[in-house]
Amino acid sequence: MTIHSTEPLRSTPSQAIPAHRAEDLTSGGNLAHIALGDQIYTLRITRAGKLILTK
Repeated sequence: MTIHSTEPLRSTPSQAIPAHRAEDLTSGGNLAHIALGDQIYTLRITRAGKLILTK
């Protein structure tokens, strides 16, 4: 799924699933750590614009 809008993503009552921009999670870079419980995962944006989530 590609989002081409420059408008910020907003959650409305009709949207039950929160949406986040990967670029925001990585602070404009290509890596972010995501914590789930006591586990840390790495989110990576590839050069091809794909997302990879690893433990």
